[in-house]
Amino acid sequence: MINPTVGRIVYYWPGGRAHTEDPGRQPLAATIAHVHNERMINIGYLQIDGVARDASCVPLVQDGDERPDAAFCEWMPYQKGQAAKTEQLEAKVETQPAG
Repeated sequence: MINPTVGRIVYYWPGGRAHTEDPGRQPLAATIAHVHNERMINIGYLQIDGVARDASCVPLVQDGDERPDAAFCEWMPYQKGQAAKTEQLEAKVETQPAG
């Protein structure tokens, strides 16, 4: 699980799961403005025409979570990859004998 923090960029799917299943649709860019908890955030996002909007109490889908039918955010693939690399390094450090 990636812990959300203010200022991080996420994908925003305003149309929910149906939006993600339409091959012509793309996510919108969103910035985390407030963190309620690891699965609920407030965001500022850009519409497809570049106009800035906001959304409150948006679910943040973590790996393994089901995508909801309503609007939600999720981590970008790059962020998921970076989190996995960090976890691998942390695990490696923990298994090394103290020096």
